[in-house]
Amino acid sequence: MKRRNFLKNTAAGGIALTGLGSMMGASASESVSSDAKEFRLNYAPHFGMFSHSAGEDLIDQLKFMADQGFTAFEDNGLAGRETATQNKIGETLEKLGMTMGVFVVPKGGNMANTLASGKKEHLDIFLDGCRRSVEVAKRVNAKWMTVVPGAFERNLPIGIQDANVIEALRRGAEIFEPHELTMVLEPLSDSPDLYLQTSDQTYMICKAVNSPACKILYDIYHMQKTEGHLIRNIELTWNEIAYFQVGDNPGRKEPTTGEINYKNVFKYIYDKGFKGVVGMEHGNAMPGAEGEKRLIEAYREVDSFDV
Repeated sequence: MKRRNFLKNTAAGGIALTGLGSMMGASASESVSSDAKEFRLNYAPHFGMFSHSAGEDLIDQLKFMADQGFTAFEDNGLAGRETATQNKIGETLEKLGMTMGVFVVPKGGNMANTLASGKKEHLDIFLDGCRRSVEVAKRVNAKWMTVVPGAFERNLPIGIQDANVIEALRRGAEIFEPHELTMVLEPLSDSPDLYLQTSDQTYMICKAVNSPACKILYDIYHMQKTEGHLIRNIELTWNEIAYFQVGDNPGRKEPTTGEINYKNVFKYIYDKGFKGVVGMEHGNAMPGAEGEKRLIEAYREVDSFDV
């Protein structure tokens, strides 16, 4: 359903999730154009990215994203939201014709999700999070869930750690496969203590798990920091990549604010035929509504590659 039709059908009151009055929410969402051209790739903003332009109401933020031509959305913290909120998000995404991107598989409790350890209590927490994620995914029509295996176990040989992670992920895949869901493994650059850090390592793990329910989340920001050679490494690991996330480096802000030539990278994955989601997991370089406007302009700029 197009944005303008959705507004017509919901103009009587809107949907408020954060306690703001419906009139306030309507005025925020109605103040923007409904004729923005859709982007070539399915870029996915997150809540809070456009709160100065759309207001604090979550549904108004989704409407604003659709107004600006965004066709997807992601929410790392979705699993922690109330069930009623999850349902409202799912209903709104369907009406707006937007694709739900990733949310993070919940870890549960306070124990670190350290799959490399091979400890039963860590495995049980992970598998419980997988089962809970199935129900969350149904409410929002999600297909992908982020998994980070956790930290290195310094007292174990790396081959043993690899085997522990592979076995745990195979167990998780058994939960997701019947529902046609995919956990996407994200190598990170945040800390040298993290087990999963490079694209080739993640590729090896996915090959070993050998399931359509276990693929790579290639975060371009993290991989630029960890290994560089972005297009070459994307090519090498392409058949295990199910999802992308972006952020420029340094600073982890929108494309055009750092060193990554995102126009070239986006053209490459577009030419490869990528139809999935490109998550906008970064901050805004400038504050306020003006910064949000500049962010949208930046995506227009890097999305303007020749085809």
